[in-house]
Amino acid sequence: MSVPSDLQAELERLRAENERLRAAARRAGLIKVSEKGAVSVYGLGRFPVTLYPEQWERLLAMADEIRAFIRDNADKLKWKSEQATSS
Repeated sequence: MSVPSDLQAELERLRAENERLRAAARRAGLIKVSEKGAVSVYGLGRFPVTLYPEQWERLLAMADEIRAFIRDNADKLKWKSEQATSS
């Protein structure tokens, strides 16, 4: 049994749209308040990164230190993506 061409075209359009939406969801980070009142950041890995506000503030205050550490240890670190480690 063959599917009429207009139905086949609609199916292909919906599949493409579905893939586009999935790709956008993977790229976009999501920030929510957890059940316990912490800040959860989704989209970095399989599980969310959840810290209380004061922990986020301490971590964000260390941003320059973390960047320097990554730069200084780039040869020892593994990268999930194939990005250049010689910044």
